[in-house]
Amino acid sequence: MKKIAVIGAGTMGNGIAHVFAQNGFEVNLIDTQSAALDKAMQTIAKNLDRQVAKSIINEEAKQATLTKIICYTNLKEGVQDRDLVIEAATENSKIKIAIFSEMDQYTNPSCILATNTSSISITQLAEATQKPANVIGMHFMNPVPVMKLVEIINGKATSAEVTDAIVSLTTSIGKIPCVVKDAPGFIANRILMPMINEAILAFEEGISDAATIDQIMKLGMAHPMGPLQLADYIGLDVCKNILEIMEDGFQNSKYKPAALLTKMVEAGKLGIKTGEGFYTYQK
Repeated sequence: MKKIAVIGAGTMGNGIAHVFAQNGFEVNLIDTQSAALDKAMQTIAKNLDRQVAKSIINEEAKQATLTKIICYTNLKEGVQDRDLVIEAATENSKIKIAIFSEMDQYTNPSCILATNTSSISITQLAEATQKPANVIGMHFMNPVPVMKLVEIINGKATSAEVTDAIVSLTTSIGKIPCVVKDAPGFIANRILMPMINEAILAFEEGISDAATIDQIMKLGMAHPMGPLQLADYIGLDVCKNILEIMEDGFQNSKYKPAALLTKMVEAGKLGIKTGEGFYTYQK
């Protein structure tokens, strides 16, 4: 597999494109909005500049990485000759199902269709295709160029050959694959999101302020970032959406988003991306 396509030029999509291109893959980055593609390429260039400044790569490697990425606004054109397509659109099942159906139409029969979803059923997405054995989850962590983990999720129909290929591929780009079965939230978010939700409940109940809650988890549990700061970083709307997917998937109210989280999302206080969440940020 040397020809890759990434659908979605947001934070995760541009990070995935960056990592594959830096490792010598030919990457088609696809988004319906040309402005999003322009912003993505600017972000990739800035992140490469940081790597140059830290002597992780040199200027020649930076330029080589950028030339490996070609942008498309047309999905059909962007995916038709690819060995692997990774969907990294917004965490919305209807949107992802529509994309998978379209990907399936325009890719060759052997193409592997992956999703960067953090919580949506791989099996459900596979049902939108004619090649469910080729559908798999590749849940990268943010920021993608830095974080080593890729959570590999098998759907019910995912073939062992596809899993083996994706595990090998993940290792080849310097990441560490961890294979899990399909379930709401998989492993990472099944454990992380209830912790974040519990921290929000503690804050909502006035047990302590945000900085103190985060400090306790950093100093006492050796977390590099406290749960409320992390929620701001992920996006409070994303956190709420994942919790709702898990609540519905497990039919268990313990995953119900905290009332304060819902209020903050409704008020547009989504964390870093809006400049305000549990903390305030310069936009």
